Amino acid sequence: MASSAAATSAGLRYKDKVTIVTGGSKGIGKGCVEVFVKNGSKVVFCARGEKEGAEVEAAMNAMGPGEATFVKCDMSQEDQIKNLIDVTVAKYGRIDCLINNAGIHPPHKPIDDFTTDDVRELMNINFVSYFAASKYALPHLRKTQGNIINDGSLVAHLGQMWAVSYVATKGAIASMTRALAVDEAAHNVRVNMFSPGNVWTPLWEDAAKTTGDFETAIQGGRDCQLLGRFGTIEECGLVCMFLAADATFCTGIDIPVSGGAELNYGNKNMQGKENPFK
Repeated sequence: MASSAAATSAGLRYKDKVTIVTGGSKGIGKGCVEVFVKNGSKVVFCARGEKEGAEVEAAMNAMGPGEATFVKCDMSQEDQIKNLIDVTVAKYGRIDCLINNAGIHPPHKPIDDFTTDDVRELMNINFVSYFAASKYALPHLRKTQGNIINDGSLVAHLGQMWAVSYVATKGAIASMTRALAVDEAAHNVRVNMFSPGNVWTPLWEDAAKTTGDFETAIQGGRDCQLLGRFGTIEECGLVCMFLAADATFCTGIDIPVSGGAELNYGNKNMQGKENPFK
């Protein structure tokens, strides 16, 4: 009891719990790694980039009070996903939380310019990787009565211009979250998700650069939110911490992390509108 009280007073809301974060070297995944390490978690995170992963690992371990371990992993490869789970269990003997986050956003273009192979590849990276990581982590999560948190997107509910394949992958994640929450309730494993709106990440910055008018794109991104700004990767991490540590009577829910982007009317007339990302 005393040690628990001490942990709470120190703000360590996930002390000694073991968390996996996919795509944890940058963007929202990095925000999750940092928040969970700050709250005492033992975090295993993966990415394809070895240099970036090693840098984040070193920075997190220097910060503490939790710890971080980087595992190189291509989330399009099932054997590497299985290895990520196996490495975690070999190191720590358990898994308490899986945060499925790794994914990509292809260039904006109409359906005419996507091939069916493009869609299959994107579905494999953005959705099948979530399915596989969940499948291999669940035998361990059932033992700890842990939880899965899926990073979705607000566009799964709103749609998005010239992004039909990406939106479809995020819709699949939302549907899987609800269905898996139903099944895993028998094991007291909670499955939830959060849906970011415009969060400032390297992915968003790169997309803005393709428009040819970076500042206008950035201002347009800010203006989509009622709060008039981008969200931060730390704010996404804090929502995940809430879902993992505090929302113990919540399963199958989806938290918008959107600054109110889904509310109110807006200028949505698509008549004659051309793709600004060409």
